[in-house]
Amino acid sequence: MSASQTSDVPTLLVKIFGKDRPGITAGLFDTLAAYSVDVVDIEQVVTRGRIVLCALVTEPPSGLEGDLRATVHSWAESMKMQAEIISGRGDNRPRGLGRSLVTVLGHPLTAESTAAIAARITKIGGNIDRIFRLAKYPVTAVEFAVSGTETETLRTALVTEASALGVDIAVVAAGLHRRAQRLVVMDVDSTLIQDEVIELFAAHAGCEAEVAEVTAAAMRGELDFEQSLHARVALLKGLDGSVVNKVREEVRLTPGARTLIRTLKRLGFQVGVVSGGFTQVTDDLKERLGLDFAQANTLEIVDGKLTGRVTGEIVDRAGKARLLRRFAAEAGVPLAQTVAIGDGANDLDMLNAAGLGVAFNAKPVVRQAAHTAVNFPFLDTVLYLLGVTREEVEAADMHLGDH
Repeated sequence: MSASQTSDVPTLLVKIFGKDRPGITAGLFDTLAAYSVDVVDIEQVVTRGRIVLCALVTEPPSGLEGDLRATVHSWAESMKMQAEIISGRGDNRPRGLGRSLVTVLGHPLTAESTAAIAARITKIGGNIDRIFRLAKYPVTAVEFAVSGTETETLRTALVTEASALGVDIAVVAAGLHRRAQRLVVMDVDSTLIQDEVIELFAAHAGCEAEVAEVTAAAMRGELDFEQSLHARVALLKGLDGSVVNKVREEVRLTPGARTLIRTLKRLGFQVGVVSGGFTQVTDDLKERLGLDFAQANTLEIVDGKLTGRVTGEIVDRAGKARLLRRFAAEAGVPLAQTVAIGDGANDLDMLNAAGLGVAFNAKPVVRQAAHTAVNFPFLDTVLYLLGVTREEVEAADMHLGDH
């Protein structure tokens, strides 16, 4: 029976709740089958071992509704469960225009923040159609399916309040478009890895403090990146080229980085990195992590020594966005279906060019300008923003530890 055919026919909402155990769903529908009803809708939720099973079915043939009710209640009692049966007409009311998915990350996710989010959705005319938990650790992640308001309106209303509520919120359009996101491009320093690579080189050159000062100013957007890059690299002049291998060994991946990449790859994504750092490190990361794309600046080495210069195309703020577009073209993925992750001001053009830009433990100026922000120190929490559940992460990670 089509949706139009069930729009005004008599229906029964059969609700079963109690302790979950195998066979409940099969048992209920075996019981209903005896009355020649059609299934209009089904929904089942299990929380802490308690099941709520709802079945919307057409009314049975004339004279059999009372018998159906008695039989369902008797079956439920035999299963030590409770049953409720409500008469009505038709299916669920149509969802409003504007379909969005709101992902909320909390550690913890409090009742107060959840109430505030729900109230804000209602205030702008949205309706919460469904709520689904994506993960319970290392953060609590839940997804709200919302209709009745446009995605951009919803994002503006919720994301601006996220930090005040102590949660991270991402709002994306629902539908096939989201599932089609198939390219993730991320920054390297302080995103994929915990370090600033140039500072690792600087430590070997004895100029760490001077380089760190310039790096911090550049990340805050106070200095032109290209000028600051040349100034910092000049301080490395004369370093022995063997330092490259030492720096590669010193690089520390961000917790969850391997899990993020491994899960994305198993789900069919392509993954790339762009960096204002150096190919001497990103090429190694590409090989170690199985990345599809990698681009960075290149330290010039002549006669086994760093010259204090970089060669080739400079990867700066505009360059990162340009590379995102290039990677998307090579991957055959529309720009609107890409995801970019970064932490610094020089990532902003890339974050805004992507279909979803994620500020990861970012500076305030970046958090305010990006589509959404993640402020937990685990890179794999980004997966929840893509609708990937913790169970799917664990399936991809079953045989390999995140070390």
